[in-house]
Amino acid sequence: MNYIKIFFGEKSGDSLQNVYLCTIKNIRFFMINRALLRIKAVQVLYAYFQSDSKSIPAAEKELKLSISKAYDLYHFLLSMVIELTRYAELTIDNKRNKFRPTEQELNPNTRFIDNLFVHQLVQNEQLASYRKNAKFPWDEHQDVLKRIYESILESDYYAAYMAETAHTYESDKNLWRKIIKQELLNNDEFDAFLEEQSIYWNDDLEIVESFVLKTIKQFDQANGADQKLLPMYKDASDEEFVTTLFHNAIANADEYGALIDDHTKNWELDRIAFMDILIMKVALSELFSFPTIPVNVTFNEYIEIAKMYSTARSGLFVNGVLDKIVTELKRSNKLMKAESVYSK
Repeated sequence: MNYIKIFFGEKSGDSLQNVYLCTIKNIRFFMINRALLRIKAVQVLYAYFQSDSKSIPAAEKELKLSISKAYDLYHFLLSMVIELTRYAELTIDNKRNKFRPTEQELNPNTRFIDNLFVHQLVQNEQLASYRKNAKFPWDEHQDVLKRIYESILESDYYAAYMAETAHTYESDKNLWRKIIKQELLNNDEFDAFLEEQSIYWNDDLEIVESFVLKTIKQFDQANGADQKLLPMYKDASDEEFVTTLFHNAIANADEYGALIDDHTKNWELDRIAFMDILIMKVALSELFSFPTIPVNVTFNEYIEIAKMYSTARSGLFVNGVLDKIVTELKRSNKLMKAESVYSK
């Protein structure tokens, strides 16, 4: 394993948390895709190291498939915006055409189905192409749409939206940001539904939801049907990033394991959670492979992964061990990093 030198710059006395918090908005703007790629690398490497076959080509194929499935979920959630609106329109039409409709049913408030953002999304060429090829059978899942729509109708944010006098594109976008946040996330029934559609989707919902929210925010009415959706990879460097991260974690697994062992002398290695060790190995792969990614960015990304996928105390443990390793490598001039926290 090749070691390279680290430079901490003038802010080396600041805590990692303080540096991270003061730059989080800048980092996340560029890091959102890479956050998903890190998670996918950890998930697939976990399966690889637990497998008896140890086939690198098969694991890399699984990595790419897993990433593509997350991209499918992104389009699926955007499609659901359209399908929920269509369900609402169908519901309104059915009430209007029933045998004895009420005055309110004959003259409903149609603001929800007249949503300007949704009308633009329906026309979006990229999403239309995906929906044509995906051919998801929404007709078979009207019960899911019904439950979500009824929950929307009961919400305070829906009541406030329908009561607004001004009908603007921005308010229409904001409604759907609220729906995504409040109806789809932390919804056990929706989680179960996603898991039925794909074994890849359930764990991806929170981060893919953030992609959808970012997409809604970026929509511009002036772009019409040509509005760009997020690409699977921001650029070629993202695909190279996850591939390099994956391969180097495998190629240097023993060396990274030895580093971890050296800095966990007070622990019995076989009693440390396997996932914690794996997360630290992938973090070390990133630290050594990508000089332009600041240490604090790598630390915080893998601490969050440890919190999500390992034990309750794993975040603190992973942070402490990685901090010891990096401190030692800094002391011995064996690692190099960019000074700027605004780098990749």
